[in-house]
Amino acid sequence: MNTWSTAGPDANRRRSQRVILSVPVSVSGTGPKGKFTEETKTLVVNAHGALVTLAAKMTQGQQLELKSASNPEAQACKVVYIGPSVQGQTQVGVEFLKPAPHFWHVAFPPENWTPVPEEGEKAAKPSVISPTKPSVGTTKSAIPAPVKASKS
Repeated sequence: MNTWSTAGPDANRRRSQRVILSVPVSVSGTGPKGKFTEETKTLVVNAHGALVTLAAKMTQGQQLELKSASNPEAQACKVVYIGPSVQGQTQVGVEFLKPAPHFWHVAFPPENWTPVPEEGEKAAKPSVISPTKPSVGTTKSAIPAPVKASKS
């Protein structure tokens, strides 16, 4: 099975970490009404593309060109996801046709940044110190009083 497959046990595995980042971009292409260019901002970026909102109608697989304010070189991409529409704007996921890990000028977190426990391994729970409830009829707390620093 390919690691990019959308089915099977690795369905939630991603090729690169997503980063929520608003970057001004220009998206252009050819739609049902001819050529268009639309200025927008990214919602999420990763090393393989981005999620943007567009007013233009898109189709799955449609070829586009994306230009970033931080990178003068245009990047060819295709529509891989069409999401919900809100107030005339549709969420559109685009994937670069050629890998461009430095296009966004962002250092993406490593894959193990948000570790997932391996199968069969029990997830370690963070230890939390919580105060115990006082017994009925007592007023003492299980939390020690803060220590005051002495002046030297």
